[in-house]
Amino acid sequence: MTDEESTSKVHYICQTYIEKKAGRSGQVSLQIDKQFQYTSASQAKERAERECRSEACVGADAYMVTEDPSSGEVGEPTFIVRVGSVPEFDAF
Repeated sequence: MTDEESTSKVHYICQTYIEKKAGRSGQVSLQIDKQFQYTSASQAKERAERECRSEACVGADAYMVTEDPSSGEVGEPTFIVRVGSVPEFDAF
């Protein structure tokens, strides 16, 4: 195994949310809309803040996750910024 294979890989993600009405009750819930991957935390944060200003987007998260390339396992997200309406962490 090379050093590169044994090193964890960090992913920086911007994830946006939209509101979706469910059924006849019209209850509104948040739904993931788009996901973008970046090479730095600042890029993901800037995109989340920019996306949240658009009319279609009700909220956005910028977060990082660490992946173990040998097993493919991904750790819990570490949030960089959460703007607008976003789901509770337990629902993530």
